[in-house]
Amino acid sequence: MTPSTPFRVLVCGTNFGRFYAEAAHRRPGYALAGLLSRGSAASRAYAERLGVPHYTDVGDLPAGIDAACVAVSSAISGGRGTELARALMDRGIHVLQEHPVHLTELTDNLKHARRRGVQYRLNTHYPHVAPVRAFVDAARRLVAHQRPLFVDAATPVHLMHPLVDILGRATGTLRPWRFADPAPLPADIGPQPFRSLHGVFAGVPLTLRVHHQLDPSDRDNHALHWHRISLGTEGGVLTLADTHGPVLWSPRLHVGRDADRRFVLDGPGTGHLGLGTTAVVGTTGTFRTVFSDLWPEAVGSALDGLRAAVEQGGDALRTGQYDLAVCRIWTDLAARLGPPEIVRPATPRPLAVSDVFPTPQQPRGDAPRAETGRAERDRVETGRVETGRAETGRAASGDSAYTPSAEFFDLVAAEHTATASAPAIAALLADADLSTGPVVDIGAGTGLVTEAVARARPDAEILACEPAVGMRAVLTSRVFSDPDLRSRVTVTADAAPDLDLPDRVSVVLLCGVLGHLDADGRALLWQRLSRRLALGGLVVVELMQFEEPLTLPETRLATATAGRHRYEWSFGGAPDETDDGVMRLHSTWRVYRDDATDAEREVHDSYRWVPFGLKDVVAESGMTARALPTRPGAPPLAVLTRAPDTPDTATSSFTSTPISTATPISTSIDG
Repeated sequence: MTPSTPFRVLVCGTNFGRFYAEAAHRRPGYALAGLLSRGSAASRAYAERLGVPHYTDVGDLPAGIDAACVAVSSAISGGRGTELARALMDRGIHVLQEHPVHLTELTDNLKHARRRGVQYRLNTHYPHVAPVRAFVDAARRLVAHQRPLFVDAATPVHLMHPLVDILGRATGTLRPWRFADPAPLPADIGPQPFRSLHGVFAGVPLTLRVHHQLDPSDRDNHALHWHRISLGTEGGVLTLADTHGPVLWSPRLHVGRDADRRFVLDGPGTGHLGLGTTAVVGTTGTFRTVFSDLWPEAVGSALDGLRAAVEQGGDALRTGQYDLAVCRIWTDLAARLGPPEIVRPATPRPLAVSDVFPTPQQPRGDAPRAETGRAERDRVETGRVETGRAETGRAASGDSAYTPSAEFFDLVAAEHTATASAPAIAALLADADLSTGPVVDIGAGTGLVTEAVARARPDAEILACEPAVGMRAVLTSRVFSDPDLRSRVTVTADAAPDLDLPDRVSVVLLCGVLGHLDADGRALLWQRLSRRLALGGLVVVELMQFEEPLTLPETRLATATAGRHRYEWSFGGAPDETDDGVMRLHSTWRVYRDDATDAEREVHDSYRWVPFGLKDVVAESGMTARALPTRPGAPPLAVLTRAPDTPDTATSSFTSTPISTATPISTSIDG
């Protein structure tokens, strides 16, 4: 197997296995080699729809399968998944097995993988779900700043194993752990859905509440809620509101007092009172998007881990020690809690937000506000195909550039921004000096990053530059609809590199911009920015995951729903046939009504892109670069600062400036 050879994946099971199949079918670098099941008509029909072979026996499998995803219940759940996993390993096939697996089974599977010279991974799934990854990444940054003081967690009993894994990833370790038995329940208070226990996890005091009821025939549908976690430090509390988001940050409330013990509410030392009481990081989608997007993406992330292990080689038992420790902790907790109460409740009636908040709530001041479902109000015209092309070699400044996609942009960009670029940039700017000039967001798009910066820094003045009419219309609407943004954000139609910049700027954001500029355009932009960037100022650059022209087969990357419409976004690209060193990137949006298989409308967008890498940015800008931590798999971010010997006013040549890259940045293609 070479980097250019697809990783061929067999999926075993077509219940939860469908999410594995979708991941292998969609994800660049992978190929779905077939489905293995007991042979039901539904399984065969699903294989036919995906255009892959269907098998009912391991002995019938062809050669050339790299890995198998075993989404079949293991012995602890009354299934034969573990037997199947070992039979596949006997054929030299690497295995990713869906949890739960008993500790003894897991130990034996890892030993079996060692004997067969293959890799074996247990997939607890939920740590790979995008909002959980965002929580874990934020938690690691938080504990690097301050010592954790407590963890408060809640989970349904059947998802307790993944919860332990999430906590281990969030704190960076598992040890030491120790738990007390749950307090006994008084006999006269009636059935109680939750059991609580206390203990220590990773040396941090832990309170754990477990929904300790289970319908053996339908576990997921009768959980009262899913994972909920709060990690507290001296500076505030980080909360995962639900497995599927959002993530919340609540700074510590602390008000100074004067000599008479009265609160000091203004004057020196009160700047922190401008912090939001709770910041909401990330948006929530529908349950449909959980199944269509979040879970297949999470499986894809787990597959990436297995593939990396295959490429690196090594002893599966040795690398599986963390998984074994997670399983031991889960086993200890399960033993202390005892068997769950068996219930078979009636079908619940989920309530919509309108049942609880029948009147739209108007935001006040800086208070967090709920999204009002902009996508659900969109009206989609039928029977049309729309196209747009950005032909300029500089910034996409024409009216057509990005305008066809503007209608749909936030449906996919909002989640990426909320889980990747926005928290990374907000963390960077938390302590930045913004007193020397505004933050300039070049190519601001619909304003997702602009808004995130404004939320992170209530004192920031922001200049949002967006040349595309369609994108700028959404940006302006976003600003106008929020009194706080309206007071601090100036929207312009300026395109790089010919920007009307203030004399001094403190921060420059270049997300998804530089590839629209040719070499001359980038040189001019760097020259102008270097002249205006304040000493100590920052430039944030979003990098694509390729540095040279290459072919990107059209791939469906996202699905979103609004009302009765389903939107599918596909993306691809290829070297430009008429212009060396340049690519043509293509986006296609298809709009379907309900469960129709034929699209009512297709919208195509195409633009010119000049690939570049970190080394190009450093050489052209003459600045020092370092990686900005962000979500794994997301487009990398670099933050640039002036090299210590760079003069305040840049010269016209950057080639003599020392080049420094403090931290290498991955250029793997985002799945």
